Amino acid sequence: MVERKNILIVEDETKVAAFIHKGLQTQDFSSDIADCGFQALNLFNQNHYDLVILDIGLPDMSGLAVCEQIRKSDSRIPVLMLTAMGSLADKLSGFEVGTNDYLVKPFDFMELLVRVKSLLKYYPEKVKQQEILQVADLELDLNEKIARRAGKEIELTAREFSLLEYLMINKGKVVSKIELAEKVWDINFDTRTNFVEVYINYVRNKVDKGHLNKLIHTVVGMGYILKQK
Repeated sequence: MVERKNILIVEDETKVAAFIHKGLQTQDFSSDIADCGFQALNLFNQNHYDLVILDIGLPDMSGLAVCEQIRKSDSRIPVLMLTAMGSLADKLSGFEVGTNDYLVKPFDFMELLVRVKSLLKYYPEKVKQQEILQVADLELDLNEKIARRAGKEIELTAREFSLLEYLMINKGKVVSKIELAEKVWDINFDTRTNFVEVYINYVRNKVDKGHLNKLIHTVVGMGYILKQK
């Protein structure tokens, strides 16, 4: 018998929360509802969840702050952020604290369902990854969410960590800006923006600065590669 997936819905609008809860029930998901950040964190710490659907605009704290707290407890659980704010800056703020996907209100339940199923499908693949990634003297601890170079800890944001993790998983392989945007940010790459390049520079400065052996390299016209020379 396949175990039902359990989802935490964090939404202060009663009708929206009930709409999501009822829709998930018809698809054989179980779910709990929290109408504020404090209640959400209490439920999260007391129960097992396979995915979190999280509204940004909560009455007691921002959903971004809730996501940050969730990430401290579980670095891999998928988080789908709901919000009425749909600008690129808003989305990047969510991705920066560890959001996996982003859905703008109002939304159709079938679109929500597709995103939920996609995240639940991806999540087990991440769990199977080795716990520590290593290239040369660079280590990435996937459980503790810690990066180290030559034994010295590197302070990374959640999005920087995800970017470095993807580069290390694909070590020795050139990855394009389009691939990074899709796999790390879960968004379609807009050629008019340079946010991937900006984050590559952030990570490169933290990982390679002060080391003779540079690990993150730009392949002009193609993308980036992490490798030991």
